[in-house]
Amino acid sequence: MSISGPWVWNLLSFMIVEPFLNMKTILVFKTSVLAGSQVRKLGPMLNQLAGKEGRWNFDLEDCDNILRVEAQYLEATSIASLLHDNGFHCEELH
Repeated sequence: MSISGPWVWNLLSFMIVEPFLNMKTILVFKTSVLAGSQVRKLGPMLNQLAGKEGRWNFDLEDCDNILRVEAQYLEATSIASLLHDNGFHCEELH
C-alpha cells in the first residue's frame, strides 16, 4: 500500500511547521528608562507591539534598565524605534 498525494504533504508540513508557529521571540534591551512613570507612558505602545499573547517588563533595578520583550513575530528594530521616538536610548543586547 502506498501513501501519497497532497494531503500527505499537508500533514507533514503541519507536523514540522506547527510547533514553530507558536514560538515566541525573546528580545532584551539596555535602555535609558529610569522611572515607573516612563514605563507607564510606554506601556500601551509596548502592549500594541507585543500583541495579545506578548509580554514585556522593565528591570529598573538593573544598572542597564533592562527591557525584556517576549512576543511572536517581533523585530528588535520595532522596539528600538518605539523607544527612540519617545526620547529614550535603547540598545539590543545579544
